[in-house]
Amino acid sequence: MQTAVAFSKVSRHFGSVRAVDDVDLEIAEGEFFAMLGPSGSGKTTCLRLIAGFEQPTSGHIEIFGETAEGVPPYRRNVNTVFQDYALFPHLSVADNVGYGPMIRGVAKAERMKSAEEALALVQLPGYGDRQPGQLSGGQRQRVALARALINKPKVLLLDEPLGALDLKLREQMQEELKALQRTLGITFVFVTHDQGEALSMADRVAVFNHGKIMQIGAPEEIYRAPRSRFVADFVGSSNVLPPEMTERLAGRRAWASLRPEAIRIASGDGEQATVTGHSYLGAATKLAVDMGGQRLTMLLPAGVPVPATGQTIAIEWNPADLHVMEDEQ
Repeated sequence: MQTAVAFSKVSRHFGSVRAVDDVDLEIAEGEFFAMLGPSGSGKTTCLRLIAGFEQPTSGHIEIFGETAEGVPPYRRNVNTVFQDYALFPHLSVADNVGYGPMIRGVAKAERMKSAEEALALVQLPGYGDRQPGQLSGGQRQRVALARALINKPKVLLLDEPLGALDLKLREQMQEELKALQRTLGITFVFVTHDQGEALSMADRVAVFNHGKIMQIGAPEEIYRAPRSRFVADFVGSSNVLPPEMTERLAGRRAWASLRPEAIRIASGDGEQATVTGHSYLGAATKLAVDMGGQRLTMLLPAGVPVPATGQTIAIEWNPADLHVMEDEQ
């Protein structure tokens, strides 16, 4: 499979700030790739480097085998969908979608036909005559998608495009985006700080922190086998165990990760723990316990009796669920 985007020792500095710090990265053609991390981690700067809005301080970038440094955004076969959608309020929906072809000199009849096809692709057929101000947030997001897709980019860059939507609509759009990417077969590069979005949509995820990639892998790998304390903490909720606790439980002195859903109340002997609190979550109850001075969180499925605060219980987990991490950071 061809490589769509490649970074080789890429850095981007702003004065003394290393926004991107010596990043190596390969994104495959047709892949849904997520860049995940907190604010200031370098993920958006990497997206802007692919788009051409930023140039690397050092290193080399290729897009489908062609050098990207110095190539302006309009000459790259990529398009970007922004969080704020960046629609022109004075133009109709069709004119917004057809703006790129208009700039390239495509005849009006042809670009309006292409705009209608792009709107149908994002489930907005017949919306071309409306104004952006007449649309809901989810509809404006779809128009921004159609405007990017009409140019038939090889790589679609999505800069936290769901951040302004409410939870229900965001979940719906996650499903639609993944289905759209599968239909089109083009490379999607999706930037988000929401680990749920990254895990649910992406084929692979790169976790960023302080301008560096901390780990790249399939969502299940990132979640079940985090390499470091940062990844364990940032990607989902995890119990991070210190080396002395891991040594007692697993015979190896290193930091370890134990996901809350992996812990259960033991049917027989187990580790003794005292319940310190609980929170009802609907499908499960989150239980806080103290195990020999180590605070843990566990999830009890709906229907399992919830022990009282202050009660001592025995807890257990499968040894394979206690993941010993490679990196202390």
